[in-house]
Amino acid sequence: MKKSVFAFLFGWFVCSLLSAQLVDNGQQNAQQLFDWMREAKGDSVYDQCAPSVQNMITPQTFDGVWKSLTAQFGALVSQGEWHSDVVSGSSVYYCNVKFEKYLLRFNVVFDKEGKVTSLNFAPAPPEVAVSKKTMDVSKVAEQDIVVTTGQYKLPGTLAMPKVAKGDVPVVIIVHGSGASDRNESVGELKPFQELAWGLAEQGIATIRYDKRTLVYPGALWAEAGQHTFDTESVDDAISAVQLAKTLPGIDSTKVYVLGHSLGGLLVPRIAQRLNDTEVLAGIISLAGATRKLQAMIEEQLTYLASIAGNEVDAKAEAAKIMESQPQSYRDFEAGYDPIGVAKTLKLPILILQGERDYQVTMEDFGNWRMGLMRSPNARFKSYPKLNHLLQEGKGKSTPMEYAVYSPVPVYLITDIAAFVNGTFE
Repeated sequence: MKKSVFAFLFGWFVCSLLSAQLVDNGQQNAQQLFDWMREAKGDSVYDQCAPSVQNMITPQTFDGVWKSLTAQFGALVSQGEWHSDVVSGSSVYYCNVKFEKYLLRFNVVFDKEGKVTSLNFAPAPPEVAVSKKTMDVSKVAEQDIVVTTGQYKLPGTLAMPKVAKGDVPVVIIVHGSGASDRNESVGELKPFQELAWGLAEQGIATIRYDKRTLVYPGALWAEAGQHTFDTESVDDAISAVQLAKTLPGIDSTKVYVLGHSLGGLLVPRIAQRLNDTEVLAGIISLAGATRKLQAMIEEQLTYLASIAGNEVDAKAEAAKIMESQPQSYRDFEAGYDPIGVAKTLKLPILILQGERDYQVTMEDFGNWRMGLMRSPNARFKSYPKLNHLLQEGKGKSTPMEYAVYSPVPVYLITDIAAFVNGTFE
């Protein structure tokens, strides 16, 4: 959730996957590819592609990328330093690219044979900012944890009630799309941190953690053929649940999962993979989408263009964004039905929605209510003043709201606590 036309989309805006020969130096080659993209030298980029990739694209695929970026985000202001990492034997090179209106990250992934398996532009991870709120150390205690899924180790935080009689329930908090930190930070806004502290003050523990796409830049693109909702989010949420059940002071029979935005869309999937009531006590979808991503992207682009007084071919732009995703991702998204999965679950379900949210709207909330109207285990509530990042406001919500600090309201935290404690009405 960002201050741009791609507010909800975070990780959806990428250019194209490609393969290329690595000559001598990964950083030099990454820079060369970046320069060719700027200069619209699609032929040069195309010539470096593996035959299998050339069969799916044309040189023109790369020609228009930079023009599209500058049209959306303004002129290039600066390019940051290169950084590198190794993921699954692949070398990842990335640098931040500052435009007038937005900060993107350029990622290039080289495989063991020296070929580029991924090249993409994606929103840069949020900058670290000091929270406007402070933790009440008399009521809340935090400790560092690590959520581990195979080779991926994600730093996280366990927030515990300071004064508790016996073991306590725990809520696993799952991010939206993109490279989010454990607090789902956007500038001074840290909604996950405030949810965690508020729940701890009401006797409920939480686990929040940095998302895989933040800790391992380019990791999903290094394994593009296997990139799905599971590799982006679900697998790590399951690991967090399994970790929670081993922690002292946690009631292993009262483990809940709360997903926000993309996470809210995926909580039925998480519960399904964990065998429903055998592992979890309940799930909470907070601003959880129900519709297909392309339709939602198109709707958001249209809404934001109308606010700015601009014209945009939202349908064409949305199609380009979806086409830039790996086929594995698109296939998974096309086949996943969150409401259909939720209907099969027996555990308690809570659906929460801000009525001023333009990113996941009341249409999605209506879809949840209609789809689960015959499910006795489902509960629903919407909040007239809340936007997508759980801020109160009046009138139409805009991305500029995210630039001004506003706390997560206590009544939302109280409702979540009531659901966990079995007293939600």
